[in-house]
Amino acid sequence: MTLPSSGQPDRLSADPADLFIYGSLLFPEVMRTLLGRVPDSTSAAAAGWRVAALAGRVYPALVPAEAVATGRLVTGFTPKEWRLIDAFEDDVYELRRLTLSDGRYGWAYICASGPGAPGGDWDIDAFERDHLTSYLKRCAAWRQRYEAQVNER
Repeated sequence: MTLPSSGQPDRLSADPADLFIYGSLLFPEVMRTLLGRVPDSTSAAAAGWRVAALAGRVYPALVPAEAVATGRLVTGFTPKEWRLIDAFEDDVYELRRLTLSDGRYGWAYICASGPGAPGGDWDIDAFERDHLTSYLKRCAAWRQRYEAQVNER
């Protein structure tokens, strides 16, 4: 069984630590649905990036721009949680280590080339209002499939 949006198996070879989040993972409900908990995080920003809408998707991508992307730096993922998050992330992303505005470092899923080219800025309020409830259901279904696949191994 192959999971949709199964990520790229070699993305974690760099042994990432903290994760800069800027989109749907900012919602505690999404983290709780995926991980069963909400990890610790602090406010963070990344200069030289913007949070862009992706064609045909309700979640955004981080793309280079003369802007500052705001988000959070998540700390304390377990290796199991990192594998889950990486499997969850769409293959439109690549994992890259960024220097954040305050000098800290964080890994981030940035937009790689391919389908769903970035458009205008992503609207977090519209996502919450129009898509969060159905997105949470999709996340829960995805986690069930993921856990079933992991348990088959």
